[in-house]
Amino acid sequence: MAKADFYETLGVSKGASDKDLKSAFRRLAMKYHPDKNPDDVEAERRFKEINEAYETLKDPQKRAAYDQFGHAAFEQGGPGGFGGGFGGGAHAFSDIFEDIFGEMMGGGRSRRNAGGRERGADLRYNMEISLEEAFTGKTAQIRVPTSVQCDECSGSGAKPGSQPVTCNTCHGSGRVRASQGFFSVERTCPTCHGRGETISDPCSKCSGQGRVNEERSLSVNIPAGIEDGTRIRLAGEGEAGLRSGPSGDLYIFLSVKPHEFFQRDGADLYCIVPISMTTAALGGQFDVVTLDGAKTRVKVPEGTQTGRQFRLKSKGMPVLRSSQSGDLYIQIAIETPQRLTKRQRELLEEFESLSSRENNPESSGFFSKMRHFFDTLSD
Repeated sequence: MAKADFYETLGVSKGASDKDLKSAFRRLAMKYHPDKNPDDVEAERRFKEINEAYETLKDPQKRAAYDQFGHAAFEQGGPGGFGGGFGGGAHAFSDIFEDIFGEMMGGGRSRRNAGGRERGADLRYNMEISLEEAFTGKTAQIRVPTSVQCDECSGSGAKPGSQPVTCNTCHGSGRVRASQGFFSVERTCPTCHGRGETISDPCSKCSGQGRVNEERSLSVNIPAGIEDGTRIRLAGEGEAGLRSGPSGDLYIFLSVKPHEFFQRDGADLYCIVPISMTTAALGGQFDVVTLDGAKTRVKVPEGTQTGRQFRLKSKGMPVLRSSQSGDLYIQIAIETPQRLTKRQRELLEEFESLSSRENNPESSGFFSKMRHFFDTLSD
C-alpha cells in the first residue's frame, strides 16, 4: 500500500509554517499516543505515521528533498541520499515527548532538580489598607500559614542519623524509559515519583516530606503611593520545597479601601464639597483637610456654579518611588435650602420677584432655546 502524503498525515498544507507543523503534530500525537490508546493497533500505526511525517518535515533539508522527490527521497540510494527516514533516532524522539507529554506523564523537570529537591509552591496573601496608609506608606506585620523546612531532619525527610538512598528503579535519574517498538518514551519513576531518592526510615515529625505546616510572621513594607491592585513579591517566602528544595515566593495582593471623602484616580484625588446657595451666590471660603492632615483654604468667587472644580496643586497622592505628588480637585455642589421658615420663604419669594435674566443666565438661556426649538417644529 502506498504511503500517505506527509502533509495529509499531519493535516496541513504544503506551505505550512514550522509553527503550524509543530502545532499539528502536538495535537495528533496527543490524540493517538499509545498511553492514551492501550492495545489499539490502529492508533499505534497512526502514531508512527504522524511521527515519521513530523520528523521529516521539521528538518529543512529533509523537507526540501521530500517536496521535490516525495517518499523516493528517503529510499536507499534515492535522490535525497538521507536513507533510513529518521534522522534523530529514538533518543531524539523521546526528547520531543519530554516537551509534549511532560505534564501528562507525571510532570516535567521544571520544579525538580538533582536529589529530588522540589521547589515549594507560591503563596498569595490578600491585604486591605486604608487610603491614608497608602498615602503615608507603612510597615505591616502579617501572619501566613505555610510549610516550612522541618527542623528535625533539616529538610531531608529522613530520620536523623539516616540519609535518603538512590532509587534502585531509576538509579537516581527520576525517570524510567520504556521501549515501544522502534521508539522509547520516558516516564516519571513510579518508585521515587521523580525524586531520584527513596527514604527507608522517614522523619517522624514530617513523615518524610522534609517540611511541616506552620504559621509564620512576616514584615511587609508598603511604600507611599501604592495603588489598588498592586502585587508585592517576597522572594523565597512561599511554601518550603520538598527535600530541602528551594522555597516558593509569597505574593501580597493589595486593595485600598474606599474613602469617605476622597476618590482616587492615579495620583490625583477628588472631593465633592457641598456649599450653601448664598455662599455660591455671594462668594465665600471654606477649609479642606487634606490626607497629610493639613488645612487648605479654598476661596469661592461669587456666582460659582455646581460642578466647578478648584485644583489644589501637589495635595494629592505621592507618586510611587518619586518625589512628586498628584493634585487634589475640589468639586463644588450647591445645596438647595430645605425646611424654610416663613420669613425665609418670604425673602426668597421677594428675591425671585426682583430677579432678572442676568441673575440666571443659564436657565433663562436654556428655556429660551427650548421654546425656539418647539416653535420651529410647529411651523
